[in-house]
Amino acid sequence: MKLKPALALLVLPLAISSAYADEGDGMPTFTFSGFGTAALTKSNSDDAEFIRPNQGRGVTSNAKNSVDSNFGFQATAKFNDMFSFTGQGLVRKIVTDDFTAELAWAFAKAKISDNLSVRAGRFGLPVYMISEYRSLGYASTMMRPPVEMYSQVPVESVDGADIIYQGSFGDTNFTGQFAIGNTEQDFSAGFTGKFTKMTGINLVAENGPFTFRFGRVDTTINSDNYAALNSIVGGLRAFSANPGLEAAFGLKAVANSIELKDAKGSFTSVGMSLDWKNIVAQAEYGKRKVDRISISDSSSWYTMVGYRIGKFTPYFNHASVKKDTPYTIAGLPTSGAFPAQFLAVTNGANSVASNGSNQTSNSIGLRWDFYKSAALKMQLDRFSPGPGSGTFTKANPGFTGPVTVFAAGVDFVF
Repeated sequence: MKLKPALALLVLPLAISSAYADEGDGMPTFTFSGFGTAALTKSNSDDAEFIRPNQGRGVTSNAKNSVDSNFGFQATAKFNDMFSFTGQGLVRKIVTDDFTAELAWAFAKAKISDNLSVRAGRFGLPVYMISEYRSLGYASTMMRPPVEMYSQVPVESVDGADIIYQGSFGDTNFTGQFAIGNTEQDFSAGFTGKFTKMTGINLVAENGPFTFRFGRVDTTINSDNYAALNSIVGGLRAFSANPGLEAAFGLKAVANSIELKDAKGSFTSVGMSLDWKNIVAQAEYGKRKVDRISISDSSSWYTMVGYRIGKFTPYFNHASVKKDTPYTIAGLPTSGAFPAQFLAVTNGANSVASNGSNQTSNSIGLRWDFYKSAALKMQLDRFSPGPGSGTFTKANPGFTGPVTVFAAGVDFVF
């Protein structure tokens, strides 16, 4: 495991406290907490691997702990009523098939007033309803956030600053957040995405048992090391030097529409949750838009309903994701009396255009709060991908589904 980020997380608050003590203002107060999930997951298919967003390897018919298990540790140093520092380390399997440690959060916070605070550093990107605790399984009813929704923006943190306002208007509590920053994300396909000029708006209203949310994230996307994509773009530009091919197919424009260079992307979402008497419910709807064919536009949503019976909460969830852009590039040939190398490039471009998830799922589960800080969960999912392999990875030719996935595990906090 890559432990350097976790070690830095432990050392940094101590370094800050030492510097603070040198000024003669006294030592800060520390709080420490942790969380985790120990789970086993398996499916009934060996034709594709089930994964969480951006995982490099998943599970088939052999049960593994790699998909739904993680461990997190959080430390906060509070210097006075105004200033504090928070760091969070997270160990999980993502991108590669190894458990690795990452610095998920590391931000300083200034509480300007009872209603207004400012943070600077690394913090959760406010893109979903449960962005702040998507890795904290104990805080959710379900085993995991629905992959149909939460795979649309796999970026989880941003390096920058945000401003948060919290206030009350009558019986309604309101939270408004505006964030700016940049981030880089390694992807399981073997390339790095650079997200710059990122802005995020997160608006939450709570009234009685209801919570309503609106969010939007905008960013500019670049990638320099996406070898497979760059090869296709280079091939299109090389063949655009042929006047006949360029005039017939507009290869320069096709190359520009695929290349991940200064691409503009956005994700807009709305959500609501209900916790009333014994009923719990949660729903989100999101739209992804990117001005490049290589990242498809999409629509995704889910609805979860549960009912508490003592310490037990059975629940049902339905989720869906739909690719909103065409599967092929209009007018670009895939066969005919053309050089083989040219057809290889055009077929590659159409393969890029076909990227994107189409999938629905139905899930039933049970949460048992058997201890004050631990919950046992069991969840059975029935995924129906298509066209394509949906949110699954490493699919064999001809894979269609549906696929049944079962997971059981314990969420805990301390």
